[in-house]
Amino acid sequence: MLDIINDFLTGKVLIPVVLGLGSYFTIRSRFVQFRYFMHMFTVLLGSWRSGSHHLSSFQALTLSLAGRVGTGNIVGVGIAVSMGGPGAVFWMWMTALLGMSSSFFECTLGQLYKRSDGNGLFRGGPSWYIEYGLDKRWLGTIAALLLLVTFGFAINGLESHAVSHSLKDAFGLAPIWSGLTLSLLLGAVFIGGIKRIAAVADLLVPLKVLAYVGVTSYVIVLQFDQVPPMLMTIIQSAFGLDQAFGGLIGSAIVMGVRRGVFSNEAGLGSAPNVASVAKIDHPVAQGVVQAFSVFIDTFVICTCTALLILLSGFYAPGFEGDGVALAQNSLAAVVGEWGRMFISVVLALFVFTAMLYNYYLGENSLRFMFCEPRKTLFFYRSLVLVLVFWGAVEDLSTVLAFADITMTLLALVNLVAMAMLFKVCLRILRDYDEQRRVGINTPIFDSSKFLDLDLDPLAWPPQPRELQTINRSSSSVANEATTRSA
Repeated sequence: MLDIINDFLTGKVLIPVVLGLGSYFTIRSRFVQFRYFMHMFTVLLGSWRSGSHHLSSFQALTLSLAGRVGTGNIVGVGIAVSMGGPGAVFWMWMTALLGMSSSFFECTLGQLYKRSDGNGLFRGGPSWYIEYGLDKRWLGTIAALLLLVTFGFAINGLESHAVSHSLKDAFGLAPIWSGLTLSLLLGAVFIGGIKRIAAVADLLVPLKVLAYVGVTSYVIVLQFDQVPPMLMTIIQSAFGLDQAFGGLIGSAIVMGVRRGVFSNEAGLGSAPNVASVAKIDHPVAQGVVQAFSVFIDTFVICTCTALLILLSGFYAPGFEGDGVALAQNSLAAVVGEWGRMFISVVLALFVFTAMLYNYYLGENSLRFMFCEPRKTLFFYRSLVLVLVFWGAVEDLSTVLAFADITMTLLALVNLVAMAMLFKVCLRILRDYDEQRRVGINTPIFDSSKFLDLDLDPLAWPPQPRELQTINRSSSSVANEATTRSA
């Protein structure tokens, strides 16, 4: 029954909404993800380090990558390719291109409506911009509850099972020990709160990404002469033009879009929770950074996994097995048995950092619902650790369908809220565009220009008169230039 509901919600509802709104956001913003692609690097370089109390834009990026780069980049891609053929990869790319704009706007909204927690940190996300942007706290509470159940509980248990199963296959390690180790390590990080989670993500996320991309790129380079034909096969298969995979066009679209959405999480409402913690000069700047994280997730890491599988010689249409086994056997077929162990170790790193991210999403939801839930947080942390251990030793496959349903419902709530707040998004983007147009490389957000919005003055204080004058002059120059061109 759960599978029937899940197939209907994801295939008939979520996918059209995600693609439709992603296309709408892209066109109305004049292809913002392409216009500001190179600017993404400028924003990151300008905000490499955090202050004494705040998190930087770079730390917010590593936090979001901690969640985006998880089992979906290995297991999800393996499932997509095995069930949808090479063409599924193309539809993952298309989903990511549109998803970059969705992620841009949801993370910009998260920054815009964030609130100071009184301790030098910020909190925000869909629940916050639903309450303060739409004045619908009841709907924000529903979003927080869906986020808590999906990421805080269900997905953590599922990812624990994936990594324990992988370690057992590669090293013969009993699931009970991998589950216990994961629980202890996670508990040690949870106690330190968001600052410790960010510090661990700062260390492990670049390490896991570079290690995985490095090894898979080595395999791809070894067979570089086969890469152009394989890329052509991917494109042809996406449209049913390749004879070997012609019958999989429907599965390619469905699996590519579904796994793409659940891998890069664009529009799902998860990334804005971590994007909101950063201290930055303008909400749009964090939106730019988070659009880049979607690019890294899909165009870099998922593509590496897909080419690893497709070029290895191990993959064949109709492969029956899970995504982990497909990736392990594919790498082992090229580099030897150590490849199987490498995939298991990298997957463990992927899962560990993703669990930190998932935990924080749940904690953030509790703080929205209960403000300062000290006793509730202790119970929540304990329950997460129990679920991680339980997931390692038990097959929670029935939970997967439930998690997909709650994630789909969360995405729909978030996407509807984004659509309703899109005019606000365009106003904020226009302010950023105007400052950039007149030569201001680091635009500054002046909340006094948006007094009709319910913003937190501690998060976005009005700018000094000198800066107001500069910004208003810049806007006037931009408006004059627009008028003349018209």
